[in-house]
Amino acid sequence: MIFYLEDDQQIRDLALYALERTGHEVRGFSRATELYEALKTTIPNLILLDVMLPEEDGVSVLKHVRADQATQDIPVMMLTAKSTEYDKVKGLDAGADDYLTKPFGMMELVSRVGALLRRDERARRHARTKAQFLELGSIKLDPERYEVCVAGKEVRLTHKEFELLRYLLEKRGYVLTRTQMLEHVWGYRDGYETRTVDAHILTLRKKIADIDPTAAECIETVHGVGYRAQGR
Repeated sequence: MIFYLEDDQQIRDLALYALERTGHEVRGFSRATELYEALKTTIPNLILLDVMLPEEDGVSVLKHVRADQATQDIPVMMLTAKSTEYDKVKGLDAGADDYLTKPFGMMELVSRVGALLRRDERARRHARTKAQFLELGSIKLDPERYEVCVAGKEVRLTHKEFELLRYLLEKRGYVLTRTQMLEHVWGYRDGYETRTVDAHILTLRKKIADIDPTAAECIETVHGVGYRAQGR
């Protein structure tokens, strides 16, 4: 299901017709309040969103969609006459996944919609795959339950320790630099103190070693570079 919020009926009807002809189920709305009401009962696969609207501008509607837990992950494409770089950046920064300026061809719209839906499906498949257990030796990490067990016993980890272990297990066999770990787990960029990684690795190893010393040895230090999760 695709929702399209556009106050210009001629543009809305033409776009909905083109999408319907290519096999998509569609619904159109002229006002933000109509869209919000529909979202209470139906979660679409994609939202097409105009920017210049009579009740509430499209960027505000986008922020509303992203702020609601039920709708925050829906792909959103902005379709608007606002074509300056600033307007595009503003829309993308607000959470839009794509941006198409008017006037646009119906074939391009259908193509862009298809590409965005395929990309979203790949992302969902990847998320489902990542949600599976990660295992190394006697270490078993459950991303959905946010649990780690070593030799069948649960290990209490801090949030950062858990994310650090998950990153190491996801990249099993690869050497990860301290900078890479800082960026991925902490969101830091170059120039931040890398000793925080060493400190967390130390406590992570200790918690694992308290149950299974051999499992702790699976987190290897690569001197002068970083760390690696390697099976033993």
